[in-house]
Amino acid sequence: QVQLVESGGGLVQPGGSLRLSCAASVDSFSRYVINWYRQAPGKQREWVAVVSGPLVTNYLDSVKGRFIISRDNAKNTAYLQMNTLKPEDTAVYYCNARWGPRDYWGQGTQVTVSS
Repeated sequence: QVQLVESGGGLVQPGGSLRLSCAASVDSFSRYVINWYRQAPGKQREWVAVVSGPLVTNYLDSVKGRFIISRDNAKNTAYLQMNTLKPEDTAVYYCNARWGPRDYWGQGTQVTVSS
C-alpha cells in the first residue's frame, strides 16, 4: 500500500524556518513528480512547489526566494525548506506524488506561523 507521510510541521514565529519532509513508500520514487500543496482555514487548497528532475523546480510566486523544494531519491523522501515564514504561510501542508495515472497524497502536516 502506497503511503506518503509528512512531518516537520509545528508552531514557529514570523521570520523563522521549518523543514517539512515527505517520506514515500513507493517503488521507482525517482519517476514521480513531487508537489507540495497547502490549505489554510476557510480557503481552497493551493499548489506551493514542484520538483520533477533533480534540478527542475517551480514555486508559487508568494514563496519564491523563501521556500526550497528538494528530493533525495535514495531515501524516497522529498523536502520543503521554508524560510522567512510569514503568518500567511499558516496552513496544513500536503505532499503529492504523481507518475502517469498514479496520484498519491499524504495526510498533511500543520504549519502555524504566529508570535
